[in-house]
Amino acid sequence: MKISTGEKAFYVINNILLLVISLTCLLPLLYIVATSFSSGAAINAGKVFLWPVDFTAAAYDVLIASTNLPRYFTNSVVVTLCGTAFSMIFTILCAYPLSKKYLFSRKKITFFVVFTMLFSGGVIPSFLLVKSLGLLDSYWALWLTTLISPYNMLIMKSFFESISDELNDAAKIDGCSEFRLMAQIYLPLSKAAIATISLFYGVAYWNMFLKVLMYINDTDGYTLPVLIQQMVFQLQQLSVEGNAELSAIPGASEVISESVKSAGVVVLIIPMLIVYPFLQKYFVKGVMLGSVKG
Repeated sequence: MKISTGEKAFYVINNILLLVISLTCLLPLLYIVATSFSSGAAINAGKVFLWPVDFTAAAYDVLIASTNLPRYFTNSVVVTLCGTAFSMIFTILCAYPLSKKYLFSRKKITFFVVFTMLFSGGVIPSFLLVKSLGLLDSYWALWLTTLISPYNMLIMKSFFESISDELNDAAKIDGCSEFRLMAQIYLPLSKAAIATISLFYGVAYWNMFLKVLMYINDTDGYTLPVLIQQMVFQLQQLSVEGNAELSAIPGASEVISESVKSAGVVVLIIPMLIVYPFLQKYFVKGVMLGSVKG
C-alpha cells in the first residue's frame, strides 16, 4: 500500500517529536550519571555534561561511608516487593468480581471506587487513623494505605472484561468454581496486564517518600528516597572536609556534595532500569488491551 505525502509528513514530524521527547528524558539521566563519576573541580568548573570528567568513583565511596546505604537499599527492596505482591493480590480480588455483569450492585460498587480517585479524607485524617491502629513505625502503614490503586484496579477490571465470555461459560458447564476460573483461566490470560500493573505498583512503592516520612519515625526503617532527601537538606552530614573517616577514602578530598547527591540518584534509579526491560514487552499490550472495554 502506497503511503501518501501527508502520511509521510506525519511520520516524519511524529518521529522528530518522539526523538525530542526521548532526549528530554535521556539527557538529564546521562548528566546525573556523568556528575556522579566526575571530580568536584570539573563539576564546579562546569565541564561536565554527558560524560564524566576526571573519572572517579569516590562519590559512591563517600555515599556508602557517610550513610547506611545497604540498610536503606534493603528497606526499599522489602517495601517494594512485599507491597507490590499485596497490592496485586487485592487488586485482582477486587477487579475480578467487578468484571462480572451478574455481580449484585456492580455499578454502585464501581462508582464508590471511582469516587475515591476524586475525593479522599486527606493527609491528617489518614495519619490519625494509622496512629490509632498502632501502625506507626511499621511497613504495614505503607502497604495498607496504598493497598489498591483505583486506577490500576479499573485497568485490571477492563482487561478481565475483554476476555471472551465463552471461556467463562464453558468452564462453568464443566463445573469450574469462580476461584478456580480466576486462577486457572483468567490469570494465565492476563499476564500482560499483571506485568504492567505490577510495574506501576513497583515504581510507586520504590519512589515512596511522603508516607515514609509520615509513618516511619525510626531512621533505620527509612528507604532510599528519604536518604536522598536527607542528602539535599542535610549536606553538612556528607561534608568531606573535616571528617577524618571520609577523608581516608581515596579521592574523597575531590568530592563535592553535588556528586554525592548524583550518586544517590543513580543508586535509586538503577533497579527500575534493570527491571523495566523484562516487563517492557508486556507494557503496551497490557495497557491497550485493558482499555478495550471501559
